[in-house]
Amino acid sequence: MATKKAAKKSTKKSSSKKSSSKKSSSSRKYSPSAGKDVEREMKAMKQGKLKSGRSGKKVTSRKQAIAIGLSEARKEGKKVPEKKS
Repeated sequence: MATKKAAKKSTKKSSSKKSSSKKSSSSRKYSPSAGKDVEREMKAMKQGKLKSGRSGKKVTSRKQAIAIGLSEARKEGKKVPEKKS
């Protein structure tokens, strides 16, 4: 009886291999220095020092702070994907 259980376990292990259809890209989408730009802008937002460009209003949105950091990284020529819209 013990050998049947061992045989069942071994068949389960061999058939449970996962095959992924997606290829994982080896290159980074964002440069590490772009991440530091975003981190700097997030800290400024949390301290209440981050202002929006045109109106000069205080930025309170997390997403907006990230967008400002990525925008500045693009202007400096760092590796950042293009804007979606």
